[in-house]
Amino acid sequence: MAVPMASDAESLTLFVAPDDATQEIEDYIRTHPVAESLRANPDFTESRPHLKFPEGLRERSLTAGTLAGPNKIPVPPYVFNERGGKSMVSLMYLGSDICGHPGIVHGGLLATLLDEGLARCCFPALPNKIGVTANLNIDYRAPAMANQYAVLRAETIKVEGRKAWVEGRIETLPTDGTDPVVLVEAKALFIEPKQARALSSLYKVE
Repeated sequence: MAVPMASDAESLTLFVAPDDATQEIEDYIRTHPVAESLRANPDFTESRPHLKFPEGLRERSLTAGTLAGPNKIPVPPYVFNERGGKSMVSLMYLGSDICGHPGIVHGGLLATLLDEGLARCCFPALPNKIGVTANLNIDYRAPAMANQYAVLRAETIKVEGRKAWVEGRIETLPTDGTDPVVLVEAKALFIEPKQARALSSLYKVE
């Protein structure tokens, strides 16, 4: 049975902040100049992918469920996908309880975010819009401090049949007009499995 999913537009209306601190983070990301610029660009579609999944599935998801919530990833990221799977930008906030070293976001979390983000970037360019990670290379450039805004940027470099090569990075989302600091960079190869048509039919957007 197909699982009904929210549309991109519907996903933008589903989040309710549990407290004032979370609402402040939500408002900052939603109205940030980067978000407003992408929202005004007709080549990009805005969504909150974690909210597209039904709540029952969301609870069993690492990024949409386990890692979501106050002091972790408190608001579902705002994601902007360029038409045809060309590029993607995701705006988020990294809280205090997802650290490795005290006050520094765990490197494994950053790798997880890049794995998911680079995949989300290229999937629209694949024949059946779904794939699995074949290879992911990570280069850490600077400590990612907790309790800060961040932006994940990804670009599909090449697509050949069921294969897509993607590059991306996570950088700071400055609050004071300064230049962003690149925290981590990644390159990845995604492959659409031969059974992709059957996999994609498990989820149905209505």
